[in-house]
Amino acid sequence: MTIIACYSNKGGVGKTAASVNLAHAWAQSGARTLLCDLDPQGASSFYFRIKPSKKLTEARFFEDVERFTKAIRGSDFDNLDILPANMSFRDFDVFLSRMSNSRSRLKKALKGVGSDYDMIVLDCPPNISTLSENVFRAAKRIAVPVVPTTLSERTFEQMVAFFRDEGLNKRKLMPFFSMVEARKSLHRDTMERMRAAYPGVFLDSAIPYSTDVERMGLHRAPVASFAPERPAGVAFRALWAELDVRLGR
Repeated sequence: MTIIACYSNKGGVGKTAASVNLAHAWAQSGARTLLCDLDPQGASSFYFRIKPSKKLTEARFFEDVERFTKAIRGSDFDNLDILPANMSFRDFDVFLSRMSNSRSRLKKALKGVGSDYDMIVLDCPPNISTLSENVFRAAKRIAVPVVPTTLSERTFEQMVAFFRDEGLNKRKLMPFFSMVEARKSLHRDTMERMRAAYPGVFLDSAIPYSTDVERMGLHRAPVASFAPERPAGVAFRALWAELDVRLGR
């Protein structure tokens, strides 16, 4: 079992789109894949036509392996299952604060189903919290979408500083540029500056700004299922291939 998280402490950067398309790509490659929707908004679950689980509420997510397993749903795609979110997930930090070993609870919960999957992809809410720290410790690598703008650059710097201050392994971070508009000089300049500031850290692959990504909500499916040869579909496939190599699979 390999756990990879799609995480950003900034919203609106394409995190869920990356989670959905990467999980789909691993499943298509033959890997038994579980996409865990940890965001109470449930966008990943929506894209795969999965309704929120009514059973996996409150602290049961972390304490009841049987209920956790029963909450998992199959998708329309081979090798791909979904653990849907529900609104009770917004209180994860409250539940975790009451538990012993609160920073390792997520990893323990995922181990309960790990033997059934080769890959577990975590779609995470955009904040730094106790749940986030669980994600940072559980994941082998953390894919971080960064829109090449000043605010996203600042947000990524904050994340790197948090890892440094908390003694977390910064080598887990695998940032990539997302929602890129190559015609914009701001985007081009920001990408060049950040690659220079973090040599060898950013992935080569970048996801373009694309209406095909927006159409995921209409199709309720990954880009590769309805526009595989369009720029976004090609870019997500390249991102998946690069991550797969980095993971040593």
